[in-house]
Amino acid sequence: MYKIHCLNNISSEGLALLTDDYELTDNIEEADAILVRSANMHEMPIPANLKAVARAGAGVNNIPLEALAQAGIPVFNTPGANANAVKELVLAGMLIAARDIVGGIEWVKQNADDENVGKAAEKAKKAFAGGEITGKTLGVIGLGAIGKLVVGAAEALGMKVVGYDPFLDAERAAAISADMAFTSELPELLAASDYVTIHVPALDSTKGMIDAAAIAQMKDGAVFLNFSRDVLVDDAAMAAALESGKVARYVTDFANPAVVKMERALVLPHLGASTAEAEDNCAKMAVTEIMDYLENGTKTHCVN
Repeated sequence: MYKIHCLNNISSEGLALLTDDYELTDNIEEADAILVRSANMHEMPIPANLKAVARAGAGVNNIPLEALAQAGIPVFNTPGANANAVKELVLAGMLIAARDIVGGIEWVKQNADDENVGKAAEKAKKAFAGGEITGKTLGVIGLGAIGKLVVGAAEALGMKVVGYDPFLDAERAAAISADMAFTSELPELLAASDYVTIHVPALDSTKGMIDAAAIAQMKDGAVFLNFSRDVLVDDAAMAAALESGKVARYVTDFANPAVVKMERALVLPHLGASTAEAEDNCAKMAVTEIMDYLENGTKTHCVN
């Protein structure tokens, strides 16, 4: 009998895949495997009986990969399981940046007691006017599970797309979209794009990659969207760009003390993968990976 410990709430649809050879346990010390979402495992002692960890999601910066590897414990993640949820929020981010929807909603709330709010709105709405995304150019940094979905969705909405991914060549990029302009030079993408969205992991090589030098290469008045990881963007450089108007809007899914104070930043409370469908998909993939490893020794999406 294998025992599974859940550090976070895991979708019941995923847990339903466990066979009679498995049981859930509240005692982490007896667990053969751990299922985790966002819980920080870095300060946790490694249970002596632990054989595997599965993250119901793609990012694994909350898990001590090296320490677990040294202990012979594989860590699995679920790339692509929440990709559609993030893609849809990227589209929403572009739309709320293109048109001052948030400002308009706040104005209506502030004028809720005005009996003539409808007439007043007709006069006030010009303050919230924006533009359309159709015909604009979107730069997609990173063409993995999420990035390639964003490419297709943006093109379906009439946008032009420029793609960049150092791990792809032109032939593999063309398989994602024949209409996408692929470049091997990030500055070329930044200079061409009205909107830029980033979809890369947080690695030593990518942390702070959107710094003052990168921002200087962007179009004046560009919109930058970050639904990947907050550490990819230099907060001080972005704050300065927003203040000067170099960047019109910064849409980020990662609240921290710096970004919440930035003028013209639209900050979401990490909603990217927060849909019922995404949580179900991630849980089902994580549970399947754990079972396949414990029963057959198969490592699928092992990250350490």
